[in-house]
Amino acid sequence: MRIAIVGTGYVGLVTGTCFAETGNDVVCVDCDREKIAQLQQGHVPIFEPGLAELIARNARDGRLRFTTELAAAVRPANLVFLAVGTPPADDGSVDLSALWSVVDAMAPHLAPGAVVVLKSTVPVGTNAAVTARLAALTGRPCDVASNPEFLKEGAAIEDFMKPDRVVVGTRRPEVLELLSELYQPYLRTDKPLLAMSPESAEMTKYVANALLATKISFINEAANLCERTGADINEVRRGIGHDTRIGFAFLFPGCGYGGSCFPKDVRALGALARGVGVAPRILDAVHEVNVHQKNVILQKIAEHFHDRLAGLIIGIWGLAFKPGTDDVREAPALTLIDGLLDRGTHCRVFDPVASDNVRRIYGDRLVYCDHRDEAFEGADGLAIMTEWKEFIHPDFERMRARMRGPAIFDGRNLYSPRRVAKAGFTYYSIGRPTARPER
Repeated sequence: MRIAIVGTGYVGLVTGTCFAETGNDVVCVDCDREKIAQLQQGHVPIFEPGLAELIARNARDGRLRFTTELAAAVRPANLVFLAVGTPPADDGSVDLSALWSVVDAMAPHLAPGAVVVLKSTVPVGTNAAVTARLAALTGRPCDVASNPEFLKEGAAIEDFMKPDRVVVGTRRPEVLELLSELYQPYLRTDKPLLAMSPESAEMTKYVANALLATKISFINEAANLCERTGADINEVRRGIGHDTRIGFAFLFPGCGYGGSCFPKDVRALGALARGVGVAPRILDAVHEVNVHQKNVILQKIAEHFHDRLAGLIIGIWGLAFKPGTDDVREAPALTLIDGLLDRGTHCRVFDPVASDNVRRIYGDRLVYCDHRDEAFEGADGLAIMTEWKEFIHPDFERMRARMRGPAIFDGRNLYSPRRVAKAGFTYYSIGRPTARPER
């Protein structure tokens, strides 16, 4: 099939590349000339395991191309996927200005019979509005389908190639048949393609992310309760996770969720609810708990040092909102950095892939380390904000010898409290009793 992907952000780039991998002719288009120039030269602007190799192979074989010319990409396409950004507005609702700009610009070039597919995360009713707008602009009926993405950053290629389901919202069986054919190579293990109305598909995306965010906020609130009562959240998690009605997924306590999806989608669904007269009580609570949780490590550091943080050095391991990505949007590490800088604390930071993105935000206000061990050199404490694998087995003796203060603030519960205390540290984690150095 001839496919145009409008938008080369995270979703658009992964989607276009994976479609090319199964033999489709794909053109990815973006108005960002610098980004397109990078892609044309073989440089991938985001970090996603396996993506660079797939792009290189499909570009070399002529199945994947990049351009800034919207008209040239849209005219020959059977399918036009819209994967433009839909950022949050100040009130939590969704800013669709980029989407409408693309719809208006591509309408004169849309071939008769071409199907437009909304891949961007958009509020319920957007599909109907785009359908009406294209009909008005082109003077003919246009098919618009909704096909939300469920990709996890750090595992997006695997998620796309082996999805647990594909959701498609259409109004005509012919469009459903076309998209079923497109996705057939990825559903060979009998995973379902779930056909529904466009409105249900739009809602499915938001409800899925909101429910996962709810599980995270719930286990974090339970963890905070465990700290006050002497219970251990890891033991509690085991106690509930083996209940098949609950399960273990997304029940890992930590310092809050971040990224481009959960924070935005929880607020957007809440804004949608308020707009139709429904009070989003649970959604508001999920958001509120997460805002609080992103400050938990800063609170632990402040309490440990009796609020005297000016002039201290804190090492920080992990800047991305999760391992496997360089995405720092809404990352808990940034909340910690902001709080420490406001209090006059010096920060030495390390992340395997996300440091450049953080440097664009903070400039020379931080010390950026090339190796994890440099981050704790002379530090009064070490905060762990992302659970990268290389942090799991550090040399605690080396760490203790090179740090000025023996305190670890673990926002991801990577270690056994007894092990860390035995190495001579005061160890703070999430939902477990504080471990003191063994004498």
